[in-house]
Amino acid sequence: MKSGAVRSDRLRIAMLSVHTCPLAVMGGKKTGGMNVYVRDLSRELGRLGFQVDVFTRSQDDCQPRIKHDLGYGARVIHVPAGPELPIPVIEVGHYLDEFVAGVEQFVETEGVTYDLIHSHYWLSGLVAQQLQAKWLQADGRRRPIIHMFHTLGHMKNRVAQTIEEMAAPERIDGEIEVMAAVDRIVVATPAEQAQLKWLYHADTEKAVIIPPGVDLERFRPISRREAKERIGIPIQDKNILFAGRIEPLKGIDTLLVAISMIQECAPEAVKNVCVAIIGGDPWADDPEPEMARLQQLRARLRIHDLVTFLGAKDQEALPNFYAAAEMVVVPSHYESFGMVALEAMAMGRPVIASEVGGLAFLVRDNETGFHVPSRDPEALAEKIYQLLAEPACGELLGTNARRYAEQYAWPNIAEQMVALYQDCFNEAGASPTPLELPAALSLEH
Repeated sequence: MKSGAVRSDRLRIAMLSVHTCPLAVMGGKKTGGMNVYVRDLSRELGRLGFQVDVFTRSQDDCQPRIKHDLGYGARVIHVPAGPELPIPVIEVGHYLDEFVAGVEQFVETEGVTYDLIHSHYWLSGLVAQQLQAKWLQADGRRRPIIHMFHTLGHMKNRVAQTIEEMAAPERIDGEIEVMAAVDRIVVATPAEQAQLKWLYHADTEKAVIIPPGVDLERFRPISRREAKERIGIPIQDKNILFAGRIEPLKGIDTLLVAISMIQECAPEAVKNVCVAIIGGDPWADDPEPEMARLQQLRARLRIHDLVTFLGAKDQEALPNFYAAAEMVVVPSHYESFGMVALEAMAMGRPVIASEVGGLAFLVRDNETGFHVPSRDPEALAEKIYQLLAEPACGELLGTNARRYAEQYAWPNIAEQMVALYQDCFNEAGASPTPLELPAALSLEH
């Protein structure tokens, strides 16, 4: 800390998202629900009066080191660590010490101190431990660590079908280390809490269930016709949407096979129907293996006229794609929660989702959408056909979905997170002066 620097009276949070930036384009190679979560939580905490600095690894040396795109009270800090370009996630682990040094340099230059560390994904948890130790040595004040894994290596391994899809052993070891070190683990559902106990033998007393939230202003019902006009889709077309990363875990092949089944058995049902796949880069000269596999599958199934790959989309554009769709399909083999499903529900669109992980809790079968077994294209085809054939059913499910999604409004979720922060501050008890939450955050209202 700079000599004579004055600590702000705003409570400061070091938000760690080492391997991926919350400002990244949705559907990129390693961008998805976690990016949205970190972005929106940080933005909401900033509105409430916290100072939130999100530290992420710089992947582009042309990007400003500090970006203020998250609004009042929150900013993104791009920290050079390793090559300033996208690299495989597992390789990011080689540069964690360099990342820690970059955060330390920022702290020294800015003359700031942080009151709490909130880390995301196992790599960030490892960084959080180092920062906690360094900051404790510097001033004797212990900073609590709140951690969220978002996905778990053991769960990924349970659904993997190839060696390439398996989580690396160092990830499993890292997750175990982080679970032991942090003060609290935020989990999205009771299922994730149970997974910590069964698969990792973790201390589940540390686990607090706080689901992700959704921005109800950004994701709100708008007319399908208006949305189609905005994104240039023919008014008469019907649209089925998938949005997310292009990787085997997402089960996109199940969706393609389901559509081919409908085309074969009921071709009239898919007349003027488009299945839009948002994510990845379908035009790359050297496409990622899963993108190439899916494009080959589309050709083999002869559904080229039905399925289009749209590539990654800016997060601001997503609401129009949701609104233009008759349904949103989330055929994942594993999801700790399912942000895409929640966003679609907030838009008033029915969701057909695999009955796995968080999706089994989030999507209410026959109320806000439908559950189908994972890797069951026949069951998925049946539900897609039903919504295509019965528009009134889709409208009713969509209306219910919006109403249900309202409980996940970010102000409600942020209040739960603030209560967790307060508990951790009370337990830490190592501050030389009492820590006070922003006045607007009194929990006794």
